[in-house]
Amino acid sequence: MSLTITDVPDENRYEATNTDGERVGMVEYIRVPNLISFTHTEVSPAAEGQGVGSALARHVLDQARADGVKVQPLCPFIKGWIGRHREYVDVLD
Repeated sequence: MSLTITDVPDENRYEATNTDGERVGMVEYIRVPNLISFTHTEVSPAAEGQGVGSALARHVLDQARADGVKVQPLCPFIKGWIGRHREYVDVLD
């Protein structure tokens, strides 16, 4: 599935949209200087099992790394994803 992932700071979330412009997933966050807490990840039922959650996790963690902020994974999905992708432990607070 081809996705576009966009930060929507007014909504405190990243959104994943498909090629039709339909939102198929999101990661909510709380951001303060030098720290971002990911609080909730959601994938629409129609998009489950198609890699949306993983694409979101990879994107938000890569963005945190690029921004030089530490991550607090309060969301069980993001926390579990980092546990399976140990190359991201360096971004943890």
